[in-house]
Amino acid sequence: MAARVQIRFLKCPNTFKWEDPFDLESQLTQDEIMIRDQFRNYCQERLMPRVIEANRKEHFHKEIIKEIGSLGALGCTLKGYGASNVSSVAYGLLAKEIESVDSSYRSSMSVQSSLVAGGIYAYGDQTQKERFLPKIITGDLIGCFGLTEPNHGSDVAGIQTRAVYDSNKKVYKLNGSKTW
Repeated sequence: MAARVQIRFLKCPNTFKWEDPFDLESQLTQDEIMIRDQFRNYCQERLMPRVIEANRKEHFHKEIIKEIGSLGALGCTLKGYGASNVSSVAYGLLAKEIESVDSSYRSSMSVQSSLVAGGIYAYGDQTQKERFLPKIITGDLIGCFGLTEPNHGSDVAGIQTRAVYDSNKKVYKLNGSKTW
């Protein structure tokens, strides 16, 4: 006959929180909480009602990018040029809040902040930084990032698109095609 094993459960309070299983909230600074909460209010109260209607009509509101810029969320981890200079954690919280409402505006915020502003900040010369970053950070100038091409997918080494400078018009002419 097998011996019976008696299991006793310790009486301890259940502190598990489904909405925050890793207890990340307790690890945030007061500034990060304030930044997150202010942006959450904007996303829920101002963005959500317009997103629902915009999705029905397949419309992208460019003025929303300016609003996001006026809240200090574009290029927010950068130093100078009008950027908020917040922590990467705060930026992640902002991205989470806007993503909870609409992925396309989160993507736009991420491209504007990281790929466009971040690229110019890291690799641009001082003239380019002064010319573009303040307007990108406010949302007055909307940047983009095109990578995927028909014959090369997202292989950066295979990109065929070229930019040729027109010195008369003082602009770059792009030649190539993108698929996404």
